[in-house]
Amino acid sequence: MISGRIISTEKETVDFATVYLKGTSYGGITNQEGLYHIKAPAGDYTLVVSAVGYTKVEKKVKLVNDERMKLNITIAPETQQLDEVTIVSTGVSRMKRSAFNAVAVDTKELQNTTKNLSDALTKAPGMKLRESGGVGSDMQLMLDGFSGKHVKVFIDGVPQEGVGSSFSLNNIPVSFADRIEVYKGVVPVGFGTDAIGGVINIVTNKKRRNWFLDASYSYGSFNTHRSYIDFGQTFKNGFSYEINAFQNYSDNDYHVDAPVKNFETGSFNESEKVRVRRFNDTYHNEAIVAKAGIVDKSWADRLMFGFTYSHMYKDIQTGVRQKTVFGEKHRFGHSLMPSMEYSKRNLIIKGLDMVLTANYNRNATTNVDTARYEYNWLGEKQPLNSPGEQSRQYSRADNDNWNGTLTLNYRIARVHMLTFNHVLSAFRRDNTSLLAVEEQTDAIAKQTRKNISGLSYRLMSSEKWNFSAFGKYYRQYVAGPMAEDGTGSNYVRTSRMVDSWGYGAAGTYFILSGLQVKLSYEKAYRLPTIEEMFGDEDLESGDIGIRPEKSDNINLSLSYSRSFGKHSVYVEGGVVYRNTKDYIQRNIQDLSGGKEGATYTNYGKVLTKGYNVSARYGFGRWLSVGGNFTRMNVRDNEKWQIGSTGNSVQNLGYEARIPNVPYQFADFDVNFYWRDFGRKENVLSMTYDNQYMHSFSYYSQAVGSKNNDFMVPDQFSHNLTLSYSLKNGRYNLSFECRNFTNEDLYDNFSLQKAGRAFYGKIRVHFGD
Repeated sequence: MISGRIISTEKETVDFATVYLKGTSYGGITNQEGLYHIKAPAGDYTLVVSAVGYTKVEKKVKLVNDERMKLNITIAPETQQLDEVTIVSTGVSRMKRSAFNAVAVDTKELQNTTKNLSDALTKAPGMKLRESGGVGSDMQLMLDGFSGKHVKVFIDGVPQEGVGSSFSLNNIPVSFADRIEVYKGVVPVGFGTDAIGGVINIVTNKKRRNWFLDASYSYGSFNTHRSYIDFGQTFKNGFSYEINAFQNYSDNDYHVDAPVKNFETGSFNESEKVRVRRFNDTYHNEAIVAKAGIVDKSWADRLMFGFTYSHMYKDIQTGVRQKTVFGEKHRFGHSLMPSMEYSKRNLIIKGLDMVLTANYNRNATTNVDTARYEYNWLGEKQPLNSPGEQSRQYSRADNDNWNGTLTLNYRIARVHMLTFNHVLSAFRRDNTSLLAVEEQTDAIAKQTRKNISGLSYRLMSSEKWNFSAFGKYYRQYVAGPMAEDGTGSNYVRTSRMVDSWGYGAAGTYFILSGLQVKLSYEKAYRLPTIEEMFGDEDLESGDIGIRPEKSDNINLSLSYSRSFGKHSVYVEGGVVYRNTKDYIQRNIQDLSGGKEGATYTNYGKVLTKGYNVSARYGFGRWLSVGGNFTRMNVRDNEKWQIGSTGNSVQNLGYEARIPNVPYQFADFDVNFYWRDFGRKENVLSMTYDNQYMHSFSYYSQAVGSKNNDFMVPDQFSHNLTLSYSLKNGRYNLSFECRNFTNEDLYDNFSLQKAGRAFYGKIRVHFGD
C-alpha cells in the first residue's frame, strides 16, 4: 500500500488529482483533503501525479510486501492551461476533465521506433496521415473528414503556420514531443485559432530536469538515415538550456507502377503500368532548436529565448499525378526563427496567469526547373523545345512571418475561469527570379495580417461536470497581385479585409463512474491560408480572392473506462456533424502544353456526417491491444449552381461524395511486454499494427467514369516492431518492418507510396 497527500507549492490541498502507477491500471483520485491510497503488488514503480492546472510529477517508488508506504508530494502550478490529461492508457489517453472532444497521444512508447510526429498521430481516433510519397514528401493530416489546412498545428500552444516545409510534422522525430494533444472539431479559445477540422498541439517536456541526454540513429531501406540528439540541464540558480538537433536523409528510390511515355509516338497508355524505380526523389533536411533562459523566479515562472534553424533539399519526382515525371526538377530552402516565451502564474493578483510568446520566421525556398530535357519513368530523355519540365523557373520565395500570442487565465475560487487569448500573425512574400544575370524581384509583394481574439468562461463546480462558453473575433487583411484581365499580361496590387464573429459552447458530464459524455458546438470560421491565397510558386496556384469558410460544428462522444485488478478497458464512440459553406477545395487543373497543377477554390456547401469508435484493453504491464474505426460521409450539399449562361442549374454532383477524401479507415495494434527479460530492468517489447483504408474516388463519381480508372484501391498494410530496452531505458535497440506484406499503397490522386521496408535504430538516454 502507498498513500499520502498531494499539496501545491502554494500550500493548498489539491483535490481530484489523478495518482497512478505508470504502465499499470493501479491508481485513483485524491479526495477533498488531497489524500490518495493505492494498493498494488510489490515491486519497483513510477508514481505519477497529474491535476488540472498543475505540472505532472513522476517519482520512483518501491513497494514491499506487507508494508505501507507514505509519500506526500508537492506539485507546482502549470503555466500552460491547455494540458488536462488525467487518464493514461497505452498509446492514447482521454483528456478526461476537458469538455472538448480531445485525446492525447503518449509518445514515450514510440521513442524507440523510427516514427516521426505525423506517424504517431495515426494512433488517434479519426486521424489519417496522407502523404504523396516517401521521406520528405508533401503531407496532410485528415481528422474526421477534414484535411490539410482545416487542421491547425501548434507546438506548445504556438501556431506553426508558415514555418516552412523543412520543419513539418513528417520531418520531426517522435522523441521531440512528450505527448501530442488532438482537439477534434470544436477548439478551446486558448489556441486562438480559426481551425474548423481541429487542432494538433505538440507538447514538449517542460518539467525541470537537472540534466539529460537523448540520442538516436537509425538506418533503413531506400538508404534512409535519421539521427536525433537532445540535451540540456537546469542549474540551481534557475538558468536552463536545451539543444535539440535532428536530420533525415533518403534516396526514396522505391518501386512504383506507372505509365511510361513513348517518345517515338509522343503518347502513352495510362492503363498500361510498368514496374519502375524512382530516380529523382532524394530528400534531406537538418534542424537545430536551441533554448536558454530562466525558470522558477518570483518575476517569471519561465522566460526562454530560442533560436531554430532548418534546411532542406528535395528532388521533385512527380507532378500532381503519377503519370507526370521529372528528371531534374528540385527545390531547396532554409528557415531562421528566433523566439521568446514568458509565463507567470499569479501575475499582480492571485489567480491571474499569463503566457506570452513571440517569434519571427524568415524562410526562403528556391525552385529550380531549368532542364532542357523531358524524362519518362524509364529514365529516358529527349530534348525539350524550350527549357523547363513544368514551367521554366529559377526563383526564390522569401517569406517573412511574425507571430505573437497572449493568453490570460483568471481563476476565481477554483470553480470559475475566464480565458482571454489574442493571436497576431503577419506574412510577407517577395518573389525573385534568378534566371537573368541580375536578380529581378516582383514589384508587388504578397501580404497578409491576421488577428484572432477569443474570450471564454468555464464553470467547474463539481468533478462530475463542467461547462465552457466562448466567443471569437476573426479579422484578416490580404494584399497582393491580381491580373487585370483573363490574359494575365498585367498585374495590379489589390487588397481586401474580411472579419467574422464566432461562438460556441462545450460541456461534459459523468453519468456514472468511468462513463462520460461530451457535447460541443461551434459557429466556426476558417480564414484562407497562405498557400490557398498565394500558392507555393511552383506546382500549386492560389487565389487572392478566396473566401473564408463558415461552418456549424457539433461533436458528441461517449466514453467508458474501468479497471478490474490487472485488467483495464477503455471504449469510446463519437459522432460528428459539420455543415460548411464556401468549403475550400484543392483541385487539379490542366495547363497548357499537357502540364498539370493544383489550385484552390471555394465550393458552395459541404455536409459532413460520420462517426468513429475506439477501444483498448490492457492486462497489467504485459499486454495492450486496441484500435480505431472511422467512417465519414463528406458530401456535396450544393443543390443548385451557376451555369455558363449565368442562370441557376441543378448540380449533378449534389449529395455525391467530395472527391479525393478517404471516408472509411481503421487501425489496430497489439503490444506485448516482457519485463526483466535477460536481467532486471530490461524490457523486450513487440508490436504488431495495421492500417486499413477503403477505396475512394479522386474525381467526382457523379459526373466521372463509372469504372476504376479514378479509384484509389482498398489498402491493408501491416507492420512489425521489436524493441529491447536495457537498464531501465538507458540503452535501446529496435528493428522495424513496415508493410511486410508489400502491399501497393496509394494516396492523393493515386500517388504511390513505398512498399516493404526495413529499419533499425539505436538509442541512448541518460539523466533524469
